[in-house]
Amino acid sequence: MTSTTKTNETTALTPRTGGQVLIDQLVRQGVDRVSCVPGESYLAALDALHDSPIDVVICRAEGGAAMMAEAYGKLTGRPGVCFVTRGPGATNASHGVHIAMQDSTPMLLFIGQVDRSMKEREAFQEVDYKAFFGSMAKWVVEIDRADRVPELIARAFRVAMQGRPGPVVISLPEDMLVETCSVLDAPYVEPVRAAPEPAAMTELGKLLGQAKRPIAILGGSAWTPEGVAAFQRIAEQHNLPVATSFRRAALFPAKHPNYAGELGIGPDPRLKKRIDESDLILLIGGRLSEMPSQSYGLLTIPQPQQPFVHVHPGAEELGRVYQPTLGIQASPVAFCDALEALAATGTADRAAQAKQAHADYIDWTETPRDLPGDFQYGKVMAWLRDRAPDDTIVCNGAGNYAGWLHRHYRFNAFATQLAPTSGSMGYGVPAAVLAKRQYPERMVIAFAGDGCFLMNGQEFATAVQYGAALIVIVVDNSQYGTIRMHQERDYPGRVVGTQLHNPDFAAYAQAFGGHGERVETTADFAPAFERAVASGKPAILHCILDPRAQSHARDFTGVDNSKVAR
Repeated sequence: MTSTTKTNETTALTPRTGGQVLIDQLVRQGVDRVSCVPGESYLAALDALHDSPIDVVICRAEGGAAMMAEAYGKLTGRPGVCFVTRGPGATNASHGVHIAMQDSTPMLLFIGQVDRSMKEREAFQEVDYKAFFGSMAKWVVEIDRADRVPELIARAFRVAMQGRPGPVVISLPEDMLVETCSVLDAPYVEPVRAAPEPAAMTELGKLLGQAKRPIAILGGSAWTPEGVAAFQRIAEQHNLPVATSFRRAALFPAKHPNYAGELGIGPDPRLKKRIDESDLILLIGGRLSEMPSQSYGLLTIPQPQQPFVHVHPGAEELGRVYQPTLGIQASPVAFCDALEALAATGTADRAAQAKQAHADYIDWTETPRDLPGDFQYGKVMAWLRDRAPDDTIVCNGAGNYAGWLHRHYRFNAFATQLAPTSGSMGYGVPAAVLAKRQYPERMVIAFAGDGCFLMNGQEFATAVQYGAALIVIVVDNSQYGTIRMHQERDYPGRVVGTQLHNPDFAAYAQAFGGHGERVETTADFAPAFERAVASGKPAILHCILDPRAQSHARDFTGVDNSKVAR
């Protein structure tokens, strides 16, 4: 409890514990939901949450809790917040921190810590968090005095959102949280957004005016609905084909006539050729790291052969790998505002190129090829892209199953894709739980392979606890499919460490109190999906995929699927 006002104009300060001051700061920053696995190391903060307006999502494991916070950051643009206990809780949560770092997602991880008097003795569950998280977070800090909580929490929100967004890890000594102090609350933090210099925009206008075969690639974070809508207008004004980076497909609507497709794993060869032959590449927000760059082979390093304009909110990313013809430090939204003010440079020839790029994309994604077995996963995905509303939030982790999703599903609305560019397994289910909790009126679908699901499938219990009626599609091919695919390519016939024996996932859903069905044929899927929707419960559809069916393996690995043994 505090007597301070939102503008900090009061002179009468009520003493508060460090835990209460902490939760008051989260309320001041507009935090409406946190995820957690409880621990005795931060009981004072938990107690302060009891009387706060913040919704506390109780999770079953710290990895899932941290992924929920990361998903919140992706969906809202404000830092997702997760609380875990010290030692094992913190190390389990590192999974989500790594995702937030590689995906440039704003996130705060609060970790209980041992009493200050016990530091440096290897006390019970003591970990040096600066050493452990130092290379996977933007900032790691321990709050050693209760009266510094407002200062350091405000800074943490700013660090998480400014420049290239990312995770901040905050250590909370147990005794600090029960220490009392009288201190003013910090104000609401709005991040400073870098804007492009006028001279840079003038130079960009010249480059766009001269280009005959330009292409734009959208990626990264810190986008908003307004920024995405602005770039659609820009693409039309300048007749730009627009590609999206790996697992950033929701940055540009698939149905837009200028959309050229996703630049991810195994992209359409025609899209890659279009980039190879372009005379201006405009990369906005992304880093063009290993996956979208085809193992750093798409552009020459250090200097691309084509004129290359890189727009990024973090100065440290400009020239980090690719030396740009023109580097512009700017947030995507500020950049789009400035670019809209430039004179249109589109030509009839460029308009025809954009039209052809979209036609190629539709051709590449329209008709799934036949697979071994009775369950034609590609055809199911094609059905689902027509059935699901445009605002459906689609979540997935990593695995061979994701290839069909990325190729055949079409994202048409902003913030509808929750998927880790870090390639982390186990992400889809916890992300979907958070998404359905945040947006209960929207359809939320999680895709998971059989290996991926069991890494955080216990969070299905969290979905049931909160009545979050998501739909989980478990694609079961009884193997770690991606690793198996690489084994068949590099070590044919020598399968080891990738076979799986799985439970009945439909029964698993029912055991938790959800809806579950087994799907063995293509024809079974649509009615099972509709029953899952009608149930109003969290649901799992256990889909049986032939082990020989691998996601477009021949397209980008040379593996002949028909020769993959059962």
